[in-house]
Amino acid sequence: MTILFAIISLVAGVSVGQFIPESAVGIIDRASDALLNLLLLSVGITVGANKLVFKKLKEFNLRILYIPLGIVVGSLLFGSIAGVLMGMPLHTSAAISSGLGWYSLSGIMMQDLAGAQIGTMTFLSNVFREIFSFVLIPLIATRFGPYTAIAPAAATSEDTTLPILMKYTSEEVAVVAVLNGVICSIAVPILIPLTFHLLP
Repeated sequence: MTILFAIISLVAGVSVGQFIPESAVGIIDRASDALLNLLLLSVGITVGANKLVFKKLKEFNLRILYIPLGIVVGSLLFGSIAGVLMGMPLHTSAAISSGLGWYSLSGIMMQDLAGAQIGTMTFLSNVFREIFSFVLIPLIATRFGPYTAIAPAAATSEDTTLPILMKYTSEEVAVVAVLNGVICSIAVPILIPLTFHLLP
C-alpha cells in the first residue's frame, strides 16, 4: 500500500507541476527538503535508540565496504551492457550508470561532459532508478534478504529510500544503508569523469 501511495503521489506531483508557476517550485522544493530532513531526524532517533545497532556495526568491520563495492560494480556492468544494446559508446553508458541514483548531480555533470541530451538521459535514468527502488526494496527484502534490498537504492539509501528500507528491514540494516549511501555519494563525482574519460 505504501508503494502504491508513493507512485500515485509522484504521478499527481508531475501532473500538478505542469500548471504551477515557476516561482512556486522553489518554495515547494525548500518545503520538501525540510520535510525530508524531519523524516531523516525521526529515522535517526529510532536508529540511535537501538544500542545493539552500533555493536553490530563494529562486528562488520571492513566488510561494510562489500555492499557499496558490489553496487558500484553491478551498476557499471549492467549499465554498460544496456548501453551496448542501445548502440551507445561504453564510456557514456558507464558514466550514466555511475550516477548511482543521484540524479541531480549526475545529470549536471554529464551535461557538462557530453551535452544536454546525455545530461537529460542521465537525469532520467537515475530518477527512474530511485522510483524503481521504492517498488523493488520490499520485494527484494522479502525474497533475497534485508541487506540485498540496499542494492537498488545505491546513493539514495542514506536519504530518500532510507525510510522504506527501514520499514521493510530493520534498524541494523538502516545503519548499513546510511553508510552505504554516504560511500556511494562520495563515489559518484569521482566515477563519472573517471569512466567517461578512461573507457573507450
